[in-house]
Amino acid sequence: MRHVLTSFLSVHWAIVFALLALICIDGNRGVAAALGVLGVTIGSARFVDLENVVVVAPLAIALLVVSVLFFWAFVDTLINDTASPGADSVVRIAFISASGVLSMILIGGAAQGINGLFMVVAVQLAALLASYVAMLAERRSAAVSDDADFRATAHGMAKAAAHNSLLSLISGRAGPKGGR
Repeated sequence: MRHVLTSFLSVHWAIVFALLALICIDGNRGVAAALGVLGVTIGSARFVDLENVVVVAPLAIALLVVSVLFFWAFVDTLINDTASPGADSVVRIAFISASGVLSMILIGGAAQGINGLFMVVAVQLAALLASYVAMLAERRSAAVSDDADFRATAHGMAKAAAHNSLLSLISGRAGPKGGR
């Protein structure tokens, strides 16, 4: 069974974090523009350090790493099935990394005194949590349906074996061992 929701959400978050990294790297706008995309309005005259390479480079690299992790989760979803032992590990690492980057943005913004950042990051973290729960539910429901199919097949095979055994007893034919 293909995981449509997991694939879509993985690609969505990969694109979101890649675009945030691209906006951060842009020489004209920097971190202030990336925060503006998230919904925080920053006066450019007050926060000059947000365009410094020391701030922009680590943030852009962290956002790109998270984007690559979500893309890796997408590829892993397409290639592997839910029966593989590490199916959830890439998704879990991607969400933990994304939460960590957003938390670091919140801490850095609080240190700079940026107003309105807490609510924006809280909304993004809530969206990440909802996405993770939806992905986990989809993976678990696929695993349960695979288990239910296995049980139905085993039940059908057991019924057929019992039926064949009963027919051989009724007809008086010898069983598999040659006797009764």
